[in-house]
Amino acid sequence: MANAASRRREAAANETHLPLRPAGNRNCSIGVDTGGTCTDVVLVDRGNGRFWTAKTLSTPDDPSRAFIDGIQQVLAKAGVAPDAISHVFHGTTVATNAILEGAGARMALLTTRGFRHVIEIGRQDIPRGENLYSYVKPRPPVPASRVFEIGGRMDAEGVEIRPLSEIDIHRAAERLRGMKVEAVAVCYLHSYMNAAHERRTGELLAKLLPGVMVTLSSDVLPVFREYERSMTTLLNGYVMPLVSTYVGRLQARLDQAGIDGRLLLMKSNGGVAGAEAIRRSPVHTALSGPAAGAMGVRLIGQLSGDMNVIGIDIGGTSADISVVQGGKPAVEVQGQVGNWPLQFPMINISTIGAGGGSIARVTRDGQLRVGPMSAGADPGPACYGRGGTEPTVTDAHLVLGHLPTWLLDGQMILDADSARRAVESVARPLGLNIAAAAEGILSVADNRMVGAIRRVSIQRGLDPREFALVPFGGAGPLHGSALARLLGITRIIVPPDPGVLSALGLLVTRLRSDYSKVCVQRTSACDQAALSAGFTELEAHAQAWFEEEKIPREHRELHWWAEMRYLRQGSELRIAWPGREVGDAAIGELANRFHAAHKQQFTFQQPDTPIEIVTLMVEAAGLLPQPGMGGSTLTSNAADAVTGHQQAIFDGVPMRCPLLDRRLLRPAAVLHGPAIITQLDCTTIVMPGQTGTVDNIGSLIVTDS
Repeated sequence: MANAASRRREAAANETHLPLRPAGNRNCSIGVDTGGTCTDVVLVDRGNGRFWTAKTLSTPDDPSRAFIDGIQQVLAKAGVAPDAISHVFHGTTVATNAILEGAGARMALLTTRGFRHVIEIGRQDIPRGENLYSYVKPRPPVPASRVFEIGGRMDAEGVEIRPLSEIDIHRAAERLRGMKVEAVAVCYLHSYMNAAHERRTGELLAKLLPGVMVTLSSDVLPVFREYERSMTTLLNGYVMPLVSTYVGRLQARLDQAGIDGRLLLMKSNGGVAGAEAIRRSPVHTALSGPAAGAMGVRLIGQLSGDMNVIGIDIGGTSADISVVQGGKPAVEVQGQVGNWPLQFPMINISTIGAGGGSIARVTRDGQLRVGPMSAGADPGPACYGRGGTEPTVTDAHLVLGHLPTWLLDGQMILDADSARRAVESVARPLGLNIAAAAEGILSVADNRMVGAIRRVSIQRGLDPREFALVPFGGAGPLHGSALARLLGITRIIVPPDPGVLSALGLLVTRLRSDYSKVCVQRTSACDQAALSAGFTELEAHAQAWFEEEKIPREHRELHWWAEMRYLRQGSELRIAWPGREVGDAAIGELANRFHAAHKQQFTFQQPDTPIEIVTLMVEAAGLLPQPGMGGSTLTSNAADAVTGHQQAIFDGVPMRCPLLDRRLLRPAAVLHGPAIITQLDCTTIVMPGQTGTVDNIGSLIVTDS
């Protein structure tokens, strides 16, 4: 045991401050992921593939403070000078929190006369899980009193029917001055076909309302469906002042720290964009953090030889699930954040209120429920000793011996007695002993997560048994083994640093922007010239963006997509266009791809039903320098990593379980469950009957024996 302790000290020493290295070729990049509890930072030297990580408490009052604190910590740990940084990648929750908490800007909306109540009416569906008879629509981000009708009209072909009423715009501006609005959204009927009226309105508002931010639907979302387009444009303006101010603070703090590397922010589509692009369209960062996690899952899967993986990021409050198929994260166009639709390409993320801090309770009719209420970070689970008394998932793990009596390398001592008292409050009304109640809490939490995984896999025609599972986040590896067994998944990949995988995902992304244009055509008799002209127009926008982002020509990529449906369907599927040409062969292959995708997702296809191309899309990607991910040549024996033993309960059976230090597990090490693996940012459980093997990049591959 003394030898194990000395090896731990040696491993920790290797992570301490090093002498500052000169900037050299500016080979270093930093990824910063801001979460609700912690801000995670990863620094990579692309020259030798070495990584350093740092973790600091988030600062909700001003997230930019934790952002720069974490950067300075990792610079000191790595011994890297500020001027060695070429890029700073950032995943942020500023827009997400503003939308979820209703804390955005004071907004107004200008719309076409006769369409004032579009956002109030919305859609007629009731969210899944809501009571049909008691559901009440949430209040939209802007009340009807700040929605103004403007005269003027375009038809569905983009032809002007009535001229724009500039008098109405002047009158609206006069009233808006008295309302002290911070941003104005403009969404006119059919502006996706002809944006002239919106453009003119934007010019007038810039003169009439100086200092007020203006966002146009023809810039944010030039596609049909009035409610979704109006709401997306409205939310863009809703978060615009907050995000613009935040981005300005980030840049100022980087300047003060002497870091002149380019600041790039994560978008919901899995790409990044420069600060100016984000200021114009901040709503595209609504799923910034989870999208970064999906990119990290993609990387870990590729490095471990798995192109099909399901990632689950479990934190203190929620679990985010993403799917990577064929090495690409699943992307959807009709997504949602909170109560509101966002209709642009975004990585398909399913989020539920289930995490380490999820509170367990017994309902009046005797049912055990876990979540979505959470103890959060303050006071946190009862075992944190900060005043929390309600039983949580973390307390259940501690009662069952799945956690050591300490966390964060011994910096936090857990209170096992408080955890038992908390779980007892659930055990008593259920007539169970404390251990059985704790197992019940974990079973309910695990099955809620399994339901969310099935929604993003089975409901889309994917068999989770054909995927590997990548659990990450602070609580992911605690649940990964149990979730895999419930789903029939036979391979689990636990990343080397699960708690900072989202920050790592930022470092392996690329610049990306998406452009779309409505162009309704039937595949059986389409106007190929119109399709070609549409793609040419979109590529021109993409090339202008490449120039703005200063992307070298040899690093530019363009991909074509089409949104398609069977005739008279009310929704579309996003299908990759074969190559970048319009012709009979491409159209025929496109139709075949649509039939196959429809059958996979909906279990049937209709070969005799006409197919419509509804929207053309161009995905523009700018390639960025990628970090080297070379594996270690050192090997070890799992026995060398054992630091102690403790009793743990699995399926009601107490077992003697070894504790292993993750830093001492090197490639080729093999261990057999049950085992508990500890590290700074999380704890991993290997269940009885499972075997863990460390691969050449340090990931722990867990399989059933």
